[in-house]
Amino acid sequence: MREIVADQNLIAACGLYCGACSKYLRGRCPGCAANQNATWCSVRSCCGQRGYKSCADCTEFSNVKDCKKYNNWIARAFGLIFRSNRAACIALIREQGYPVFAADMAANQRQSLPR
Repeated sequence: MREIVADQNLIAACGLYCGACSKYLRGRCPGCAANQNATWCSVRSCCGQRGYKSCADCTEFSNVKDCKKYNNWIARAFGLIFRSNRAACIALIREQGYPVFAADMAANQRQSLPR
């Protein structure tokens, strides 16, 4: 099993930290950026089309919750089920930057900030 390390390349387009995800740690997923099979993800597709690393780079919405691609019903359902606050992750990335966010998530062994 992989070890949780601070790597800003493991930050998903939606703000989750893939470096602490159980699928990533078990080698079952390469993480958002490297996952060529994740064409179903509208957030990942949008960021890729615009050349963004994540939604934190988007200037169209000051609050990511205002974006319909980001805040769709599937994302809201998963957020409730997994008690994940991806919007808070995006806000933290905007505030502190990618390296600090990755270091914080790795140090606390979290995939997301809790609701």
